[in-house]
Amino acid sequence: MIKKYLLFIFLLTAFSAKAQTPNVYQPYSFQFYQKFDKYVYNPNTRFHSSLKPYFADDSLLKAPLDSFYNIGAETRKRSWIRRVVRLQHLIQVNNKDFTFYGDYLPDYSIGRDIASNKTTWQDSKGFQFGGTIGKKFSFYTSAYENQASVPQYLQDYIKKTNVIPGQGLNNGYATKTNNNPDYSYVTAIASYSPNKYVNFTLGQDKIFIGDGYRSMLLSDFAANYPLFKITANIGNVQYSAIWTSMQDTRATRLSYDTGFRKKGGVFHYLDWNVNNRLSFGFFDAIIWADKDDLGNSRGFDPTYINPFIFLRPIERNNGSPDNALVGFTSKYKVSAGATLYGQFILDELEAKNFFSNKGSVRNKWGAQIGIRGANLLNVERLNYLLEYNTARPFTYTSRPYAESKTTSIGNYAHFSEPLAHPFGANFREFVSILSYSIDKIDFFGKLNYGIYGNDINGQNYGKDIFKPYNTAVVHPGQTDGSGQRIAQGLKTDLLYLDGRVSYLLNPKYNLRLELGAVIRNESNTLASNQTKWLTFGIRSSFRNLYYDF
Repeated sequence: MIKKYLLFIFLLTAFSAKAQTPNVYQPYSFQFYQKFDKYVYNPNTRFHSSLKPYFADDSLLKAPLDSFYNIGAETRKRSWIRRVVRLQHLIQVNNKDFTFYGDYLPDYSIGRDIASNKTTWQDSKGFQFGGTIGKKFSFYTSAYENQASVPQYLQDYIKKTNVIPGQGLNNGYATKTNNNPDYSYVTAIASYSPNKYVNFTLGQDKIFIGDGYRSMLLSDFAANYPLFKITANIGNVQYSAIWTSMQDTRATRLSYDTGFRKKGGVFHYLDWNVNNRLSFGFFDAIIWADKDDLGNSRGFDPTYINPFIFLRPIERNNGSPDNALVGFTSKYKVSAGATLYGQFILDELEAKNFFSNKGSVRNKWGAQIGIRGANLLNVERLNYLLEYNTARPFTYTSRPYAESKTTSIGNYAHFSEPLAHPFGANFREFVSILSYSIDKIDFFGKLNYGIYGNDINGQNYGKDIFKPYNTAVVHPGQTDGSGQRIAQGLKTDLLYLDGRVSYLLNPKYNLRLELGAVIRNESNTLASNQTKWLTFGIRSSFRNLYYDF
């Protein structure tokens, strides 16, 4: 197996020895990436749009990205302070064989949750460094030290998980000194492209697969994790193999010295542009724990080194207890202003249950369908998205690694958060987004409406993916695990409205003044929780953070 793997690497790197422009990392943010929908989803091109983050030197994106980074550029000489605030990086070096830039990243805001009469604030101090060495190597790193006061619903989430959504472990609650989270957030990437066909990426980051706002396959909701990624571009096919190291902060520690429970993941994704308009994608994933719930080391399964897609048959033949998922994506560019897209994720397949309507607990799948586009109503830079997501109860869950335990370390999660949709499972969701840019001013509006079933009366109804599916609720008259329906349990409605307007100060590191408003209402027959949150601040960076859950 290892010999086959090394042969695969050799063949990819041997296609061309010609020097290439280095692949420069562009951090992923939906709001930022959406600015380039006009180019990414152009029906006259075959850009591979599903695997994110992108690399900024791609021939299709180079011109629009350069245009964005030079908004407001002036030929007249200005003071160094004015140039740093409005036009350029804090540190910038451009040589023939070496480039380097560095920035201080302020992220300060003040706000008010009117519903709970609470003052909120964000105090984040960060930096970013990046550059290239020669024609084949590039690097990027950013880090933030953060303190904050957040609305009640986020405070409740942090107390439950001890994790800041999408960012990392909360150190504030660990000391029990106050109710304000204290946390850090780090990204680090090294990229090597020996030729135009293949790229190797090593670092600490997230991966997003899909063309929508959410991803049912692999999203950027959870915190960063160590990863190694190989991406090959051959004609109309882009293929990626990704190996990751993750942690489960909820599972019972086997000992204090070993820290959080460790888990690994391997992901494969193949994106095929059939023609200029139609694309298909094929996905698989395996999640495994380094030790079972009794502390027995499982060792490393060498078959997971296999860089080729669809490990499920191998995994099944090995009698593995690991969690395997397969998925499918597609998109069709209807016109220059409209692209249809979709996803399907299958967590477990038993044909007799999948094709029946009995609602088996083993029938675990999720789906997405949406439409997005640019220049709505022929208005330049007016972009939109409409999307529907759903997942059956117990999707992304796993069974315990030892039957005497009830933990679910093999589930599809990292650092107490889902690797796919923030809701977990057992939900339906509608998302609509509208954004508009004029010169340096951005308008962004989003509406989420979700329906999901929470657990009640100590019963597991399938939304919490950290509970193994062998503890599923038993419905009256159903002794075989049947009768499981989407949104079962305590039916809960979530309405989330998010509006933002910002003024861009420096495009090089997205420094901006931003005014935002959020209205959130979560309600069921037992309670109703409302948030009305106003914020204003100076923000920077391109990082993507989700609070709409």
